[in-house]
Amino acid sequence: MTISFTVNGVAHKVSEQLDMPLLWYLRDHIDLKGTKFGCGIGQCGACTVHMDGHAIRSCSITLNLLDGKEIKTIEGLSDKVEQAVQAAWKKIDVPQCGYCQSGQIMAASALLRQNPKPTDEDINNAMTNICRCGTYVRIRRAIHEASDLAYEAS
Repeated sequence: MTISFTVNGVAHKVSEQLDMPLLWYLRDHIDLKGTKFGCGIGQCGACTVHMDGHAIRSCSITLNLLDGKEIKTIEGLSDKVEQAVQAAWKKIDVPQCGYCQSGQIMAASALLRQNPKPTDEDINNAMTNICRCGTYVRIRRAIHEASDLAYEAS
C-alpha cells in the first residue's frame, strides 16, 4: 500500500512504516523540526499541525490515515491569517520558554480560520494546548490581536 499526501504543498508518497506517527515523519524523514514532541499521547499540543485546515496532534495520527490529505506545519505558514498570528505573537511577546509555541500558533491559526472574531470563551474552548510557562493570558491577547490584524482591513 502506498499513500500520498502533501506537506506544506510538497507531494509525498510513503509505502513503508505506515504505522509511524506523522510527528516522526515530519521531524526524522523530511527534517521539519518546528513541530515539537511534547507528551506523545495527544494531550499537550506541542505537536499540533494542520490537516486539511484543521488543527490535529501529529503524535497521535499515523501515516496510513493521511492518504489524500494536506498537512501544513509551522514552516508552511504563509497566508494572511497565519502571518497575522505570527506578527501578533511577536508584538505581544507571547513566548516564555517557547517550546509549545509552534503548536499554539498552529492551533490559533486554525481557530481564526474557523472563527475570525473569537470571544475569550471561544479561545478558552478551542485552545487546549498546554503551556508549562502559563502564557495563556498573552496567548489570548495575541489571538485577539491577530484577529484584528487579519480581518480588520478586509
